Amino acid sequence: MDQKTILLTILGMALVTYIPRLLPVWVLASKSLPQPVVAWLRYVPVAVLAAMLFPAIVVQDDQVDLGLSNLFLWAAFPTLLVAWKTRSLLGSVIVGAVVVAVARYMFGL
Repeated sequence: MDQKTILLTILGMALVTYIPRLLPVWVLASKSLPQPVVAWLRYVPVAVLAAMLFPAIVVQDDQVDLGLSNLFLWAAFPTLLVAWKTRSLLGSVIVGAVVVAVARYMFGL
């Protein structure tokens, strides 16, 4: 491909990536949303994160693993508890990483 085609491809990809993100901001910037919609939108990031993390936690070797040997499932419990009690993303990440590291060190998992 020549340079012009590559540049147009990059610009086109940028356009189709950012228009769906910017369009709602432009349309809704001067308007206030109803309170139920605002309350509902607060849960969107948590729902997206859960949808991305759940398969990584319960799927091992292309199979659902809810057994005692699933280290990530065990690490998810204290991590969720810390996230729920503290609402701290950094604290949750640290707890999850420490639980996995300690389990791997102590049990060779």
